[in-house]
Amino acid sequence: MKAKTSRLSEFIETLQDKGCLTFTKVDAQKVLPLSQIAFNRAAERLIGKRRLIHPSRGFFVIVPAEFRSAGAPPVSWFINDLMKFQGQPYYVGLLSAAAYFGAAHQSPQEYQVVTNRPLRPIRAGRAKINFLTKKWLERTQIQAIRTPFGDIQVSTPEATAFDLLQYANRSGHLSNVATVLIELAEKLDPIRLRAAAQASGEITAAQRVGYLLDTFATDAENGKLTRELHSWLEKCNPTFTYLRPNWKSPPFKRPTRNNRWRLIINESVEPDL
Repeated sequence: MKAKTSRLSEFIETLQDKGCLTFTKVDAQKVLPLSQIAFNRAAERLIGKRRLIHPSRGFFVIVPAEFRSAGAPPVSWFINDLMKFQGQPYYVGLLSAAAYFGAAHQSPQEYQVVTNRPLRPIRAGRAKINFLTKKWLERTQIQAIRTPFGDIQVSTPEATAFDLLQYANRSGHLSNVATVLIELAEKLDPIRLRAAAQASGEITAAQRVGYLLDTFATDAENGKLTRELHSWLEKCNPTFTYLRPNWKSPPFKRPTRNNRWRLIINESVEPDL
């Protein structure tokens, strides 16, 4: 295929007309009669004019005119293409996933993506993409969410609940997690909550999820939302563990015990609602 233009600026306009927002250096050089040096210089000029961003070596994102003041389009518009280019499975998780289900009491300061090997954070205009690593990524329940530029992979509400506890230090710690769970609760299904626990195999996270939902998001007497989860945990016969891991209460404060979820309550949780 021969290029209709020799200018990178016109090439990206053609892509936009076709509804494309991303391209690779390799693909561009296949159709543009530009040397390596000429291409790099043209790309640098367009990046300087905020018409392009370069989140990964060899991968470019076009910045539509309405997003140039922000420096980049929404991450959700290009994250699927970026991860495909990286050759890595992924899903949008934690606070970023919760926001898709209406649990956005506080806007996340970063766009959180879970994958199976470490990646450095990426700055995309005002946004920061942070990557979390999960060994058994394929066990996590995910669903597709539509964006103007295709579907992205997002953890289900139930899987999101477990990730929030598994990565509590990346979720604003327990009070913020409880706040998000309160907002997420109406999207949770008891059967799917149990299935998410079984799929993850994270027993201690399930204990903490159950306790926080019972305490702050459901009727503590009947616990309809957590009944299936509790039934599964009973079969696992978990030992007592701390609500806040790796933290013991100060000597002057004696922690209490929650027998239903077999938790030692060593931190006061105060949702911001």
